[in-house]
Amino acid sequence: MDTQFLVSLSIILASFALYIGIAIFNRAKATSDFYVAGRGVPPVYNGMAIGADWMSAASFIGMAGTIMALGYGGLAYIMGWTGGYLLLTFLLAPQLRKYGRYTVPEFIGDRFNSHTARIIAAICTIIISFTYSIGQLSGSGVVIGRLFEIDAKIGTMIGVVLIAFYAAMGGMKGITWTQVAQYLVLIIAYLIPVIFISLQLTNNPLPWLSYGNIVEQIGELDRELGFTEYFAPFTTGTKWQFLALMFTLMAGTAGLPHVIVRFYTVSTMKAARWSGAWALLFIGFLYLSAPAYAAFSRFILMTQVAGQKIAELPHWTQSWIDVGMLKLADTNSDGILQWTEMTIANDIVVMATPEIANLGVFVIGLVAAGAMAAALSTAGGLMISLSSSFAHDIYYRVLKPDATEKKRLNVARWSIAIATLLAGLVALNPPGAITQIVAWAFAIASGTFFPALLLGVWWRRSNVYGVIWGMIVGLAVTLGYIFAAKYGGFTIAGIIDTGAGIFGATAAILTNVIVSLSTPAPSQEIQGSVMDLRYPEQMTYKDGEVWLKEEA
Repeated sequence: MDTQFLVSLSIILASFALYIGIAIFNRAKATSDFYVAGRGVPPVYNGMAIGADWMSAASFIGMAGTIMALGYGGLAYIMGWTGGYLLLTFLLAPQLRKYGRYTVPEFIGDRFNSHTARIIAAICTIIISFTYSIGQLSGSGVVIGRLFEIDAKIGTMIGVVLIAFYAAMGGMKGITWTQVAQYLVLIIAYLIPVIFISLQLTNNPLPWLSYGNIVEQIGELDRELGFTEYFAPFTTGTKWQFLALMFTLMAGTAGLPHVIVRFYTVSTMKAARWSGAWALLFIGFLYLSAPAYAAFSRFILMTQVAGQKIAELPHWTQSWIDVGMLKLADTNSDGILQWTEMTIANDIVVMATPEIANLGVFVIGLVAAGAMAAALSTAGGLMISLSSSFAHDIYYRVLKPDATEKKRLNVARWSIAIATLLAGLVALNPPGAITQIVAWAFAIASGTFFPALLLGVWWRRSNVYGVIWGMIVGLAVTLGYIFAAKYGGFTIAGIIDTGAGIFGATAAILTNVIVSLSTPAPSQEIQGSVMDLRYPEQMTYKDGEVWLKEEA
């Protein structure tokens, strides 16, 4: 075994031991611990947990590479994912926290006083979480497989075992504190390489300020080579695809059940807002660094790899050629590698940066541990969300309302183990790339939960018939467009499968409004409870007026 392998293995095993130890120490003993961490998580730590929950393998491994490949078009991912947090923080999170439930399906079921709406919402949660988790488990398999030189399928199953253990053991309480640790690991692993490579290329340790100069130099290289400039807009897709993808990611962010439930773990509406603010800060560290990663990597590939003699390429290129992440072809047989003769996998950007910058085996291992932390933290949150939809919303609230607390916890733990195993089996042969699978989950969330929650909170006239048919139509349109675009080549205005959420959300909102207006209005009690959500916790809406709770 070489030194790099041993160091990387040691760092990853140490981080795994840390996560499992935290889960055991914070083992859930009650249902409130399992589902909402006892509602006692401080906002700053909840912000870290949200950040880890949010920054999945797609963000850590794939986003910088996507921006490098797409240029301007890749910015839709950054604007969509961060913009969605503003929607969630200001439009939905505080109001949902005030309602005081455990899950999104529970809010929908109680807001509209319908078990049917609750079950449909639970099914949507299971579909979204299952789809998203496939991408995370697939990502963990790629990292483990490439690092330890084993089959990616074996790496995926290692991730399955780990997630099933600490998610089932700790529940939301254990997951929360595990995610705090995972955030620290992944953000340190992400920032160290990009800071050092910025220092090497620009003599400035702040990549967020220095990479603009590199982008200008890339533009000059593009013009010299006769290529479309890196930052030219809409060269890798239509304007409508850019806007549709950005909307899908924004609305999907605001409707993702495993993210929303994180706001249930704090004590007040104010704490929910501060959690969102802290989360934006912690997420910003990574998302503002991704364009710098992309620019630095593209510049190095264009200046240190392209144009060089194939026999004299930098030593780090060989290891990535060996695993198929970097493919070279001397098509004109001149012994010189041209930019167009390289095929570069998106994942190479973040994972290869420590080698490109010659940062040593410790940083290489740290980046691998960060990538695993990103995949596992999101997958753990997804499994809790999926489990709670079945065990709490379907089993307890509908099928067995007299179930004991011990029985409910056992059902929740078994549902996590089974769901993780099933997702892992699908991830062995995933239906698409990691970022593509993740985009599908966002599209489904934007077509189902975003319209239901937006209208459920801000339009008191929305009724049970509207929300049920809205979710059904939104789900059908979103899934229909994804399958038609991916497998049938069908597109509207150049919008591909990753932008399907704009059609699902539009259909769901129109259906909800039309059906609600065509059927009887909700009771005055329900409409009053909806109005009550819009005011701070010390105030309440009663008899058409706003009162302080002491006065009411």
